[in-house]
Amino acid sequence: MIRSLLKMGTKRFAKRYDYDTSYMTHVIDTSSAAGIRLAMLPIYSQFRGPKEGVNVWAGALLGSTQEGDCGPCVQLVVDMALEAQVPSDQLALCLQGHADAAGDVGLGYRFAQAAITNALDLDQLRDEIERRFGASTVAATSFAASSGRIYPVLKRGLGFGQTCSIVRVKKEEIQVVDQC
Repeated sequence: MIRSLLKMGTKRFAKRYDYDTSYMTHVIDTSSAAGIRLAMLPIYSQFRGPKEGVNVWAGALLGSTQEGDCGPCVQLVVDMALEAQVPSDQLALCLQGHADAAGDVGLGYRFAQAAITNALDLDQLRDEIERRFGASTVAATSFAASSGRIYPVLKRGLGFGQTCSIVRVKKEEIQVVDQC
């Protein structure tokens, strides 16, 4: 019963985002307990904080995911960001290696990259996010910075990793820069 419910949710997700969920199905088939845990990950990864900080959150999730993968997972993050009405031009700039020019999305993207590498500007970026958007947005971007890498690493570990690919932002095709 649990497996069929998990698979039903996985099919809805696959259809909604035109996303290959074969690794999810594999996990569910392997262990319903593992499938339940996989189904719970969005509770963590999709905490977006306040509405005014969603662009920063999306940038952080994109930066973290791109660091781990430049294919289907990045496409999924872009599609989810567009669904949340994150500006497509700012997403495209980040993918093209121009996060400094990408507004609030770029701020979140740079924050994630700094958190991952423990860069010297991490404190400055965190302070800017908190000053402009509040502590809740700092928490959301920190969740995003840490969680964006989970799925690409999980997929590779299970043998479902993908190679680099073109990412679509609305109708524009973008070759992801410097992460492949």
